[in-house]
Amino acid sequence: MLVIQNLYKQFGSLVAINDVNLTVNKGKTVVLMGPSGCGKSTTIRAINRLVEPDRGSIMLSGANILTMQPDELRDIRKRIGFVFQHFNLISRLTTAENVMLGLVMSGMNKELARDKAVESLSKVGLENHLEHRPNELSGGQQQRVGIARALAYEPELMLWDEPTASLDPILVREVLIVMEELARYRASTMLVVTHELPFALRVADEIVLMDEGCIVEVGVPSQVFVNPASDIGKKYKELIEYQMNTSAQSLSGNRIE
Repeated sequence: MLVIQNLYKQFGSLVAINDVNLTVNKGKTVVLMGPSGCGKSTTIRAINRLVEPDRGSIMLSGANILTMQPDELRDIRKRIGFVFQHFNLISRLTTAENVMLGLVMSGMNKELARDKAVESLSKVGLENHLEHRPNELSGGQQQRVGIARALAYEPELMLWDEPTASLDPILVREVLIVMEELARYRASTMLVVTHELPFALRVADEIVLMDEGCIVEVGVPSQVFVNPASDIGKKYKELIEYQMNTSAQSLSGNRIE
């Protein structure tokens, strides 16, 4: 469905993406991981040309996004949902209005746009917050509005750029629960940039590890995190083992005799 070939992007002397090749099959959830600054966000932003690559091709259902003219690009973006790190909600608009705004601006009548907004907000558990404004919502709820806004277009591809990065740790869980539910429904293909290891272990069909602008390992979670081939994969394995040992020690220390 999504095929990236020889993708390259350079900012000044910094090579952000170095000949990246990646295939994401229809209905799959692929998690893109790696250290900060390795090129994950640049790669995912290049897919709908929020970043313009220097060379390469990005094929979505057979069409090369990188050669599209502005009108074609606007149409293809309606088929690609994007959830950002920051919520980017308009403070004067209600929850429902934030979700339906893009639909109305693209030509949909307000009644249908409202129906789609309500449906999308229901999918993320905010059906009782339609008339709330952003300052009346928690950070987790605001991010769920951002997710609903992307879902309203009924996209065939969902891109997630570290959607929990701006959240307080206490609020991360509510967003991850929504993401996991969407992944299970398989309503769309998902490419997720995240540092959330538990989410990746539970939900990913495939893990893609990046380092210094390159893909260094691809595989199912049980392969990448249990028997890694790359240095980055080995570091993730060590991190998982450390977290498991720490949790076991904590439980042992709290045991009531």
